[in-house]
Amino acid sequence: MVFKRRDRRPFFRMLGELFYPRGGWTRAARYVQHRLQRLPGTPETIARGVWAGVFTTFTPFYTLHFVVAAILARTLNGNLLAALLATFFGNPLTYVPIGIVSLKTGHFLLGTTFEAEGHRTLGRKFADAGADLWHNFFAIFTDDVADWHGLTLFYDEVFYPYMIGGIIPGIITATIAYYLTAPLIRAYQKRRSVRFQKKIMQLRAKAEQQVARTQEAQANADNQKS
Repeated sequence: MVFKRRDRRPFFRMLGELFYPRGGWTRAARYVQHRLQRLPGTPETIARGVWAGVFTTFTPFYTLHFVVAAILARTLNGNLLAALLATFFGNPLTYVPIGIVSLKTGHFLLGTTFEAEGHRTLGRKFADAGADLWHNFFAIFTDDVADWHGLTLFYDEVFYPYMIGGIIPGIITATIAYYLTAPLIRAYQKRRSVRFQKKIMQLRAKAEQQVARTQEAQANADNQKS
């Protein structure tokens, strides 16, 4: 394949780069910013896409963030690629504070208690839910009885509070991102338009000079013949 890597990366290296990119998170953030600035469309359309992507990171649909962001971007008439790029606001460095804020807000709104520790830690609840999914899948083909206790506990104490609690901080953060993105994109597009017009004027001036030199040379040649 034309675009296939020649040096195949080891699995643990790829896994490590999910948590810390090869160029660092600063470089990765600059890359996303550069791509956002060069997207086609109005600043408002791109900013609405950013809003959709940032808001999506506050939802518990971790494996479906691209899908959720795309649906929100289409609903808001925002730029689809901007929405997908903005989902990188959620990364291993931000998911922990996003999760804690969303869970605490959700339990507060629901009138329940957020317990990160105890006889079942947050990680344990994730593990129990995954174990139930795995066990219940094989229970379809065996005589084992499906057990939904871990999944039910995960839904009641983690997923549902996360989903409810992520709405308010998600809207606030996404709105801040919108009002930061729109003027930046507008300023960048104006600068790029000015640079493009300058280049056009320079090319036009060079073309006119070339035509003038050609005409002058032709006139000199005619004078010499006469």
